Amino acid sequence: MAGPPRAVAALRHAVRPGLRSSPQPVLVACSGGADSLALAAALAFEARDAGVPVGGVTVDHGLQAGSAERADRTAALLRELGLDPVLVAPADVGDDGGPEGAARAARYAALARAADEHGARIALGHTLDDQAETVLLGLGRGSGPRSVAGMVAVRQTDGVCWWRPLLAVRRATAREACASQGLPVWDDPWNADPAYTRARLRAEVLPLLEEVLGGGVAPALARTAELLRDDLDALDELAGAHLARLSRTDGLPAQEVAGLPTALRRRVLRGWLRAGGVPDLQAVHLVAVDALLVRWHGQGRVDLPGGAGVVRTSGTLALQPLGDRAGRLHDTSPHSEESFP
Repeated sequence: MAGPPRAVAALRHAVRPGLRSSPQPVLVACSGGADSLALAAALAFEARDAGVPVGGVTVDHGLQAGSAERADRTAALLRELGLDPVLVAPADVGDDGGPEGAARAARYAALARAADEHGARIALGHTLDDQAETVLLGLGRGSGPRSVAGMVAVRQTDGVCWWRPLLAVRRATAREACASQGLPVWDDPWNADPAYTRARLRAEVLPLLEEVLGGGVAPALARTAELLRDDLDALDELAGAHLARLSRTDGLPAQEVAGLPTALRRRVLRGWLRAGGVPDLQAVHLVAVDALLVRWHGQGRVDLPGGAGVVRTSGTLALQPLGDRAGRLHDTSPHSEESFP
C-alpha cells in the first residue's frame, strides 16, 4: 500500500512528536495560507491516533476589504478538515509599532485569548524560511543575540504555550503538501508587498544571498540560530546560578558582580532587576546600571522604568522603589559611596 505523498508525510512527521508530547488541546492558528493550512491538515490527520483534541482559530484583522468573509471561508475549510472547535477571532489593531508590528501584536493577543478560553496551546505555521528571515531581521536591527537566535519550537509566555512544529520544514514543502491534498491556498497580498520589510527580505534579499553564496543560505541561517540559542541558554543558566549565589536582601555586592565576565554580569543584573519588578527594561538601562559596577566614579542614581532606580552605596547595588529617590539622593553619610568623587 502506497504511503502519502512525500511533502504530506514530511508535515505529518514534523507535528507527530510534539502533538503526542502533551495531552493539552491544540488550536491551530490558520490564515488560509500554505504554511498554516498544511499544518492544520497534518494535525487533523495525526490527532486521530494521538488522542489529542485539535481545533483551529483564524484571526480577522479587519484591515483588508472582505477580511470577514475570508476568515469565514478559512474557518469552514478547517471544519472540513475535521478540526473542532473552529473559531474566528477578531483582532483590535492599534497604531503602535507600524503596520506590521501593530497587526502582529493584535494577532497574538487574539490568539492568546482563544488559548486561555479553551485551555489550549497554539500551533503556529512558521517554517525554516521564516526562521531565516527572522535571523536576518535581528542581524539588521542589531537588537541583540536573542533576536538573532530566532524562534524556538516551544515557548511559554504569560501562561500560553506557543508551539512551532515546522521550523525544520521548508516553505516549499508546505505548499507542495497543500497541492497534494487539493487544499485551496490563499496568498495574502501583503506578504508580497515591498512596502513591508519582511516581504522584501523574502523576495529580494534571500534570493540574492542564495545566488551570491551558492545556495543553502536559509538552512545555514536556521542552523546558526539553533547553535546560538544553545550558547545563550547555557549563559542564562550560569547567570541564574550566580544571581542565586550573590543576591542579598539589601542588593548585590558590587565588587563580586563586577568581577564577572560581561555576558554573565549583565544577565545577572537583568535577572535581579526583573525580579525586583522593573518593567520594560531596555539595553540602555542595563548599560547604565552596569556602569555603576565597571565605570564607578561616584555617580548618582540610575533611573529606571516604573519610577525605580539603582544606587551604589557601601559596596552594594541597591534597588530603590518609586518614592525613595529624594531620600537616597541626599544621603551623604560616610557609609554612602555617593559622597565620594
